[in-house]
Amino acid sequence: MDKFTILTGVAAPLPIQNIDTDMIIPARYLKTIKRTGLGSGLFSSLRFNEDGSDRADFILNQPAYRKASILVAGDNFGCGSSREHAPWALLDYGIRCVIAPSFADIFFNNCFKNGILPIALPQEVVDRLMDEAAKGANATFTVDLEKQTITTPDGESVGFDVEPFRRHCLLNGLDDIGLTLQQVSAIDAFEAQQQTGQPWRWAR
Repeated sequence: MDKFTILTGVAAPLPIQNIDTDMIIPARYLKTIKRTGLGSGLFSSLRFNEDGSDRADFILNQPAYRKASILVAGDNFGCGSSREHAPWALLDYGIRCVIAPSFADIFFNNCFKNGILPIALPQEVVDRLMDEAAKGANATFTVDLEKQTITTPDGESVGFDVEPFRRHCLLNGLDDIGLTLQQVSAIDAFEAQQQTGQPWRWAR
């Protein structure tokens, strides 16, 4: 998993409440178990017309936001079914941070496991950030996970909190597998001891 330390990028405003995982990545894209290639389907029902052409009114299709790496969204982001493809699609598109008043629990947890930083802030703070994000190409935010701050284009600094263990994992690029591999020496020692003391467990 890529480390998340400091992210500076364009923030796209998405003032829609209850964006569910089917809106993030529709069910027809769930046939794959690969984490790559899903960015093309991100928000497809909002991004594309029935003929596959871009919907000019959708924020990520506007030139200033096509390379956005931060989303400022409405309340209850990521609700609906518990598909891990949702953070996969966001990450594959290039979104590394989502700011919203609240998140669905499973989606929130899945973000941390996939290198995305979800930041929950009070509604009035999100509203201010939404206004800043509406500045188009000038809507460049800096998200500093070490300092736990968001710096807006006008220089405002907004603080946020992340649970220490999750912060540690993001800063060091540790997913569940990475955390396990940190204990590889202890695992190897246990297996060696077990092979000697209980060889029948290793019989093939």
